[in-house]
Amino acid sequence: MATDTLKSTTGASGAPGGLRRLLLDNGALTALIVLVIALSALSGDFLTTDNLLNIGVQAAVTAILAFGVTFVIVAAGIDLSVGSVAALSATVLAWSATQHGVPVALAVVLAVATGVAAGLVNGFLIAYGKLPPFIATLAMLSVGRGLSLVISGGVPIPFPDSVSHLGDTLGDWLPVPVLVMIVMGLLAAFVLGRTYIGRSMYAIGGNEEAARLSGLRVKKQKLAIYALSGVFAAVAGIVLASRLSSAQPQAADGYELDAIAAVVIGGASLAGGTGKASGTLVGALILAVLRNGLNLLNVSAFWQQVVIGVVIALAVLLDTVRRKAGATPVTSGGGGNKGKQAATYGLAAVVTVAIVGATSFLHNGSSASANPKVGLSLSTLNNPFFVGVRSGAQAEAKKLGVDLTVTDAQNDASQQANQLQNFTSSSLDAIIVNPVDSDAASNSVKAADKAKIPVIAVDRGVNKAAVDALVASDNIAGGEQAAKTIAEKLGGKGKIVILQGQAGTSAARERAQGFANGLKAYPGIKVVAQQPADFDRTKGLDVMSNLLQAHPDVQGVIAANDEMALGAIKALGSKAGTSVPVVGFDGTPDGLNAVKAGTLYASVAQQPTQLGRIAVDNALKASQGKKVEQTVKVPVKVVTKDNVAGFTG
Repeated sequence: MATDTLKSTTGASGAPGGLRRLLLDNGALTALIVLVIALSALSGDFLTTDNLLNIGVQAAVTAILAFGVTFVIVAAGIDLSVGSVAALSATVLAWSATQHGVPVALAVVLAVATGVAAGLVNGFLIAYGKLPPFIATLAMLSVGRGLSLVISGGVPIPFPDSVSHLGDTLGDWLPVPVLVMIVMGLLAAFVLGRTYIGRSMYAIGGNEEAARLSGLRVKKQKLAIYALSGVFAAVAGIVLASRLSSAQPQAADGYELDAIAAVVIGGASLAGGTGKASGTLVGALILAVLRNGLNLLNVSAFWQQVVIGVVIALAVLLDTVRRKAGATPVTSGGGGNKGKQAATYGLAAVVTVAIVGATSFLHNGSSASANPKVGLSLSTLNNPFFVGVRSGAQAEAKKLGVDLTVTDAQNDASQQANQLQNFTSSSLDAIIVNPVDSDAASNSVKAADKAKIPVIAVDRGVNKAAVDALVASDNIAGGEQAAKTIAEKLGGKGKIVILQGQAGTSAARERAQGFANGLKAYPGIKVVAQQPADFDRTKGLDVMSNLLQAHPDVQGVIAANDEMALGAIKALGSKAGTSVPVVGFDGTPDGLNAVKAGTLYASVAQQPTQLGRIAVDNALKASQGKKVEQTVKVPVKVVTKDNVAGFTG
């Protein structure tokens, strides 16, 4: 492993010194063992077969991406584009196979070729264009994500059934993503340790000029290195889309940072010249174990980010300590060191099993909590609306004596799938899910159904899977009301712009459909521009400012949520609420305050606290075997200055 790429230059004279050297030379492995032992002691749900397999599945995509990034980092480069290339490759596969009738085998080849092409472009810009790797791959990050959105139209594309089996299990217990991860890891280890290009990576990373002077064709090798990174990114994208049963244009957003973190935690140096596939695997497992364990321990989603950041920093510090303690770099595994490595891994396994087995007795015979346990997975907590859903759910849970665990998917369908897997393996009494995407949540909900855990969907439904109840407002009906409100305010005539939500999310699609349906009744209303602002206030400000340059005579604005509406108000300045009415969506506290102030003409309020409260109430009933309504509609209400005083949300 990468933490084994450094070995001591001085022998240990005694047992304590030998143990210290063993720990220092295997820092990432030591950290993983400590984490497993600690989480086994803290959570009785951690050390179960189902949960350990969950960790493997959750590590798979990051690990596969990180194997490709390992090649680049060993060669003293960086690749920020792997997340976008993964999404683009999966989108190409789904688009070609399902919408254009391309045979699935050929579609898979096209997807992999897409990854290779992206890698070759990166390599060409770096090797021949002399661009810094950071800049070249940052550009590809944007290009890849943009092409994914263009090809898909911002809408998830169903994945071919024959390829979706990559997200299944063999024999009802062994996850296929774990097998793919192992195969790709072995391939990466073979490339690094047994091939000419692998030796070239270490030579270039160690001293590029010396490598060139020794006759190595550095430019051509860089092309191959980045192409390999693209291949691994394409495979990761296919595995991720298989898990979600759809190609999500926004999938793997930010995964490049996790991949780089896994490589660094695993012991590779960003300066180049060191790194191993086994160390990268350990790094990916550390990240997966951390997220899994923190979810099981009900640690706040916000604090989880802090903890993971601290762990990354500590891993790098440990590597620094190890180097100062007298270690020298080893570029590739030598035959004489294999026996020592095997002994180290064997000893680590024995120690881990022994200590974990002992800690498991801490949970044997312990009395379970008398309170029902419910998990709530929200699409994001970076939005006041969903903060309102959480507040309502927590208040109702406290009232009913329910232990509620809340997680934040950060608008990442894959992360939400992981969280739902963790809930299922924890044997909760019920699960509440607010899907990032209605299609992507289906496999996770099916797994919960199979485990006989009731599932309640809130705000958005789940496609192709049965839920016990859907507690929601009608986004389409709400969009129609927003369109009617702005049209009547303008007297049935005028030019308006529409600020759309985050491309690829079901809420954005449904509200946009509602806007379109509602405006059909008002042919005098002309939509001069529609642009996504990702449900974000800052982006709403920027997008609206740009649109005003092209359409200074705009007479009205519809925004798919209050946050974007508030950004638009800022851009409009004194026009907001006077000559240009703005209609928002959600009825958030800031939105309602703007309605009171007169700058926001209206908000289509969904009463988020009511959604959270009713969802918990139905989850408890379903867990007790009581009958619940299959659909519970919470009415939306257009709130204006005339009725905002009496609206409680």
